[in-house]
Amino acid sequence: MSSKLSVFRHRDNFMKYRYLLGELVRKNVKLQYRNSVLGMFWTFLQPLMTMIVLSIVFSNLFGRNSAEVVNYPVYLLAGRLLHDFFTQSTKRGMRAIRTNASIIKKVYVPKYIYPLSQVLSTFVTFLISLVVLVVVILFFNIINKNPIAISWQIVFFVVPVIILFFMALGVGMILCTLDVFFKDVENLYDVFTLLLFYLTPIVYTVDRLGFEAGSWQEKLLRLNPMYGIIDMFRAAVLHSTEFAAYFNFDMLWYTIGFTVVMLIIGFISFYKCQDKFILHI
Repeated sequence: MSSKLSVFRHRDNFMKYRYLLGELVRKNVKLQYRNSVLGMFWTFLQPLMTMIVLSIVFSNLFGRNSAEVVNYPVYLLAGRLLHDFFTQSTKRGMRAIRTNASIIKKVYVPKYIYPLSQVLSTFVTFLISLVVLVVVILFFNIINKNPIAISWQIVFFVVPVIILFFMALGVGMILCTLDVFFKDVENLYDVFTLLLFYLTPIVYTVDRLGFEAGSWQEKLLRLNPMYGIIDMFRAAVLHSTEFAAYFNFDMLWYTIGFTVVMLIIGFISFYKCQDKFILHI
């Protein structure tokens, strides 16, 4: 009974501050491009420019058409957008308590609102940036260069996107808790995200690395949950007409399980340590 009452109490507390959460999300989105001449346009321009540069550099090495890589620029952009959202949202969530220290010391607000608002605001800009992916797909289909067949099953792209959002939230809560007590976490995480980029098949495909099927190197790469999320997203975007053949349901359950674990660890650690935050910020 007490656990049920606790759940209802937390739910009521969240509903009480939901309007504040919305305002924080709007503020974070506006501040992201404050004093920028192009403003929100960078949300479209940055991933597009990155795609063009990486396509020029890696297209001859990894961009040859195959059953998996129907269109290399789209393949590259899809992976890059998801990876950028994860790294940016977790980094902003990690610094949420420290950057709002002055407010936390003066006004009571449930502390989880701060990392949550950072992840949500980054998610909003990520959703906006998906317009670039749509434009690039339409562009290649119009010029008939590596056209991508599209069916209604493309809507399943929302599945890995939702999983990624909650995984970023869980990891962000863990990092936010650690960052309050150990400032070095920020530097260590910068190194980790760089390693994550190279350990995730964003610019390459696993089969092009030359690993034998079932080798320990291949299995190690597939343990990366970002691999599964990006692979499922590409299955929906690049292979919607043959979605069932390319969508990896084993990866679906693995990434869901990993995400649930991250959320549980994140919220429990944050909840148990939040009363000590005021002593370290």
